[in-house]
Amino acid sequence: MTSPPAIPPHAFADGFGYGGRCPAATPLYGEQLDGDGMPALYERLREEHGPVAPVTVAPGISAWLVLGHRELLRLTREEQDFSHDPRRWSLLREGRVPADSPILPMVGWRPALLFADGRQHRRMRAAVSDALARINGHELRRSVRAAAERLIADFAGRREADLVPHYARKLPMQVITGLLGLDDRTGQQLVLAIAGTVAANADSANAAARMGSILTALIEEKRARPGQDVTSALLQHPARLTDEEVLHNLVVMFVAGNQTTVNWIATTLRILLCDPAFRSSLSGGRLSVDDALDLVLWRFPPTQNFPARYATRDLEFGGQHIRAGDMLVLGLAGANADPEVLPGDGSPVVGNRSHLAFGAGPHTCPAQDPARLITRTAVDTIRHRLPDLELAVPENELAWVKSPWSKGLAALPVRFTEPQLSHAPPAQDRAAQTPSGPVPPSPARPPYAPPPHQPLPHTARQQSGGPR
Repeated sequence: MTSPPAIPPHAFADGFGYGGRCPAATPLYGEQLDGDGMPALYERLREEHGPVAPVTVAPGISAWLVLGHRELLRLTREEQDFSHDPRRWSLLREGRVPADSPILPMVGWRPALLFADGRQHRRMRAAVSDALARINGHELRRSVRAAAERLIADFAGRREADLVPHYARKLPMQVITGLLGLDDRTGQQLVLAIAGTVAANADSANAAARMGSILTALIEEKRARPGQDVTSALLQHPARLTDEEVLHNLVVMFVAGNQTTVNWIATTLRILLCDPAFRSSLSGGRLSVDDALDLVLWRFPPTQNFPARYATRDLEFGGQHIRAGDMLVLGLAGANADPEVLPGDGSPVVGNRSHLAFGAGPHTCPAQDPARLITRTAVDTIRHRLPDLELAVPENELAWVKSPWSKGLAALPVRFTEPQLSHAPPAQDRAAQTPSGPVPPSPARPPYAPPPHQPLPHTARQQSGGPR
């Protein structure tokens, strides 16, 4: 089948419902993206357009970026107005999305919870949530620490490393593929296949076939010989998911869980390396690793923007006229920086988890507790093993992945001297252990008392009503 030609931007003059008076749409893709420059872009869009701004998410593909905290809560909670099903997307229904558009791997429909509404979503969500709830927190923490110890040992002798490819990227992959019930070799094959699938290039179709083959074989194996893993739990759940539904929910869980956790680990380590006041407060016990994790979720959420919702009817929203079938993108980072929900100086509040890094509403990320446990253990382990870890380049030379969706470092070069060889768990990690059962909630944080003359974020009790 011949791909339709690329559509010039002027073809969408009426694409935002302005009757030929479409406001200038800002590209949310391309070389102009910069990890450190994105906050300024969001504030410019907020100033020019308000809490809902017109953007293009790929050449010729219009959408609305929701930047307001209040508006994003409405977007995620009101399924009667905003559907998850991309088959409602007007540009797609009308054949105006090129078959090779890079947006399609992100929004193409699958029989998975991410693309379902109402009863179908609740059915699949129950299966996924229950499967994740069966994860033993003690065993997960032990497996994360063991994997972290092995990775650190691999580069410890060199006294230098790039913590993105050698630590942050490898650790979640090893842990998550183990949770799915895959061995290391097959897990690495799945990582490559999924990366090729979402790359939207000439090999994407072959990569998707390899991904499907690996997961189909895994499902067949677990139906015949169930184990203590997420795949087996999905297959055995009373919701009676089909093999196809299990396959695509595994894809969603892996893609969402893996890259998000990579970014969360790497960015937290960057803050600890680059903010001396924060590092001092952490070492002195005035802040916890969880405070560092929450600061990342406020300021640098691992997922910057998340596609998508689709308007089910014409409506006024955030000062804009939205047409039925319009795509709306969740501007998670922009909404977290909304002046309406921050203190006067714009600083996020340590201890306040009303951020939107995990979304909100019925589709709030069901894996946030295991993701936090993995990230906390990864950060705590390397802090204790390499206590004199320092950045090997100036902070302004760090490179970011140019993506409209993810906030991720491309590299984090560090150096250190002799690693600590003790294999005892860090004190905080020991205290957080449970003998058995599901992943425990995050530990309570101590009151924040900043050292004199060190301007750090404010302290406040967790606000009620925010997403969790």
